[in-house]
Parts: sequence; structure tokens; C-alpha cells
Amino acid sequence: MIVKTKKYQLETEQFIKLGMLNIAKEWWWAWLIPIAILLIGAIWMEMFWWFFGIAITLTTLYALFWGIQFAGITQHEQGKMFLQRLSYEIDSRQILIKLDAKRGMPLSWEQIKGVKKTKDGYMFKLSLVQFIYLPFTVFRNENDRRFLEALLRRKNFLKSDETAEKDTSSKKK
Repeated sequence: MIVKTKKYQLETEQFIKLGMLNIAKEWWWAWLIPIAILLIGAIWMEMFWWFFGIAITLTTLYALFWGIQFAGITQHEQGKMFLQRLSYEIDSRQILIKLDAKRGMPLSWEQIKGVKKTKDGYMFKLSLVQFIYLPFTVFRNENDRRFLEALLRRKNFLKSDETAEKDTSSKKK
């Protein structure tokens, strides 16, 4: 079975927002550095404001760096491809990214580093800063969405409900 989606275009602002959220979650430990600097500043109370300034500056520079990276991808020729109006054909062999009926690009499952299911859709990660986002609204019907989810579970990109229950029960013990 092949899942065919409606044509969809990811907006630039949404791409940057999703990318920034992904980086914040992937590199969560980077946010501990400014907190550690603030804690060191709390030990030396007479220099607290210096440490506070350094922590704020580092946080701002970190967010600005990644914001510029994602904004730059939207301007780069290879990055613009993900922001065009595309349709997708997904089967067990590949994901076919189609610009129109004649032009498209196959994407094998080996090229996908991971898949996250959000409350609004699926995010297929290709690299740290490249991803494909498919909201639930692009699927033609509920059966297509369920088939894709089953396919992602078979490919071990999403945990099955039984595996997820075992993981949560083992963590409780």
C-alpha cells in the first residue's frame, strides 16, 4: 500500500520554530551551562552580576546562532527544496518527495535518522538541521495515517504501544 499525501508547503516561520524546538530538545544539556554559571556566581556574591551577564550573553548567543542557522537554510538552494509545495508518496521501500507528476526525489528509509510524532504531525529527521514535517492534515484519510504509523512502528522509528507500556512499567520499578 502507498500513502499519498495532499500537496503541502511548510512555511518558513514554522520551519524555524520547529527547528529551534528540535535543537532545544536534542541538545538539552547546553541549557545547563548558563545555569551552572549562575550557580557559580551565587557562590561569589560580589561578582554575581558579572556571572549573570555572562549567562544571559551565552544564552542569547546560543539561541541567535541556531536561529541564524535555520534562517540560513531557508535561503540556501538545497534547503529551499523542503519549503516548496510538495506531495509525498510513502511505502515500505521509500518516501517519494514529489514536486509535480514528473519531478520527484526518492528518500530511502536508511537516510532517515529518526521520526518524532508530535501532537500535530510527524517530523522525519534527516540530520540535525534538516527535517520533513508532515502535519496530520496532509493525509487524505484516517486509514493513510494509521498505515503510516504502523509502517513507522515496523521500521522501529516509533515505539509500539506494548513497547511503550513495558518501558514505562520498567521505569516505575
